[in-house]
Amino acid sequence: MYKVIDGGVCAAKGYRASGINCGLNSDKNKNDLALLVSDVDADTAAVYTQNKVKGAPVMVTKSHIEASGGVSRAVVMNSKNANTCNADGEEKAERMCRAVSERLGIENDKVLVASTGVIGQILPVELIENGMDELIAGLSYEGNAAAATAIMTTDTVKKEYAVEFELGGKRCVLGGMAKGSGMIHPNMATTLNFITTDAAVSSELLQRALSDIVKVTYNCLSIDGDTSTNDMIILQANGLAGNGKLVSEDQDFEVFKGALFVVMRELTKMLAKDGEGATKLVECNVSSAPDKDTAIIVAKSVIRSPLLKCAVFGEDANWGRVLCAIGYAEAEFDITKVDVDFESAAGTVAVCRNGAGVEFSEDEAKKVLSEDEIKVNVALNIGSESASAWGCDLTYDYVKINGDYRS
Repeated sequence: MYKVIDGGVCAAKGYRASGINCGLNSDKNKNDLALLVSDVDADTAAVYTQNKVKGAPVMVTKSHIEASGGVSRAVVMNSKNANTCNADGEEKAERMCRAVSERLGIENDKVLVASTGVIGQILPVELIENGMDELIAGLSYEGNAAAATAIMTTDTVKKEYAVEFELGGKRCVLGGMAKGSGMIHPNMATTLNFITTDAAVSSELLQRALSDIVKVTYNCLSIDGDTSTNDMIILQANGLAGNGKLVSEDQDFEVFKGALFVVMRELTKMLAKDGEGATKLVECNVSSAPDKDTAIIVAKSVIRSPLLKCAVFGEDANWGRVLCAIGYAEAEFDITKVDVDFESAAGTVAVCRNGAGVEFSEDEAKKVLSEDEIKVNVALNIGSESASAWGCDLTYDYVKINGDYRS
């Protein structure tokens, strides 16, 4: 039903993007400023960080979406400087928006803004304003890669994904880009994420779909237990695919939600795999839970365990750490019914049955854990619901990266 295609945030009809170095990043070979523009007004939904300290771009974007009635045309974004905890932060975020709206001739409230980088440093917004003509001149329907690299901080790879599908006999596309490598923890919409579609969907249904899907994707992601101040997801739908506009929760809406789930799940996995200093993607799959919430809570508890993350890095099948993490999850279940397996491309090894250890080959377990993608499969054996969560191992390099992040 969903075919993977290239193009990321520009894969859908009517979206152009660009990315340049405007001087925020001293390395002139690295982009630090990006712009995403829809050819026409796009219904828009968003989810924001739950950190009580919120970056100025979050506040400005939220106010613009509310003022425009859930419609946007453009998103301007920068890396290297989060524009957070600054007295002039909102003023400068607004200046970024005006620099776009004045040049493109669109209403200011239809321009959204996002920033990522160091917290508490004054944003030299003049660099962004001075680079705006070049940024706009570079807008292209193939500009997704330039934009995706411009939002990277400690990311080692750009993160893009897109799929095509049908609604009412019309070909539709949904694609996105994401950034994030550290300061990532559940309960928002972790990191900066921009998703576009040419499907016609009302802003109300967009918000409903985004809020539902974020719960089982981005909110099931944890790198280090820190929830960023600037996290947001922006979802735009410009309707250029020509399908009948989705205004009710019918079968077409379920198809649309499926596409959104696929893209957000894959971006979530990319974010987890590229965690700061990470060498392994860790996926916890919880099955046979009494309800969805229990499955989510248990899966998230496992992937955020620092001790388990260290064990995975050391390729040590210390399954007791899995049971420990399950045990302090704030959910009701019977630990004496729990089974645990480790799985990877190298095979599967059973390490726990009915809450107790079973004999297994340490050599075989080492082989399984030596792969770069590890699954921890937990069966609660008291129901039929399931959920997954994603994280990474904890390595020496994580400390090194964050020990001199500002430099």
